[in-house]
Amino acid sequence: MSLSPRIQDQFQASMQAARDAQSVLVEPIEQAVQVLTECLMGAGKILVCGQGVAGLAAQHLATALADRFAQDRPGLAAIALARDGASVMDDAHPGLGLGRQVAALGHPGDILVALSVFGGADGVRDAVRVAHERDMRVLVLAGGDGGPLARILREQDVLICIPSSSVPRVVEAQFLVIHCLCDGIDFFLLGA
Repeated sequence: MSLSPRIQDQFQASMQAARDAQSVLVEPIEQAVQVLTECLMGAGKILVCGQGVAGLAAQHLATALADRFAQDRPGLAAIALARDGASVMDDAHPGLGLGRQVAALGHPGDILVALSVFGGADGVRDAVRVAHERDMRVLVLAGGDGGPLARILREQDVLICIPSSSVPRVVEAQFLVIHCLCDGIDFFLLGA
C-alpha cells in the first residue's frame, strides 16, 4: 500500500491552512513585531514559554532571537523558560514553574510570549498571570479562539489566533508565525 496519497494530503492540508490564516494573521503579527521590537529597543527582554509541543516552538523562537534568524546580527535579549517547569523542584505541579520563572526573570518593560496549541495549558496561564502582576505585556500565540489564555489577556496584550482546530496545522502555523516575527524584528532592527 502506498502512502503517497496520504503524504500529498498532508501537504495540501498544510498549504490550505496557511492560505486560510494569511489574511487573518497579518495584522496581529505586524502588531506583535512592533511591540517586540519596541521592547528590545527599550532594553527590555523577551521571555518565551510553552508546554508540550508549544514549548518546542517557544525554544525555537528564543533561539532565533538570541542567536540569529536568517542573517548574522547581534543576539537579542530572549530567554526560553524551562519547558514544563523542568527547572522547578515541585513534581506535584509541573508547568506551574513557568510562573515562578517569570517572577524571577521578568520586569516591567519585558514581554512574555506565551505559546499554546489551544490556550489550555495551566502552566502557561500561570506564567501570563504572573507577567501581568509584574506589569509585563503579553503576546499569546495559540490556535482556535485562543481558549482560556485569550480570556485573561489585557487590552495592551497581543493575541495571535491561528484559525484551525487541527493540532498539526496549528503547530505548523506557529512555526510560520515565529519566522514572520523574527523576520519582522530583523527588518526593523537591520533594515534588511
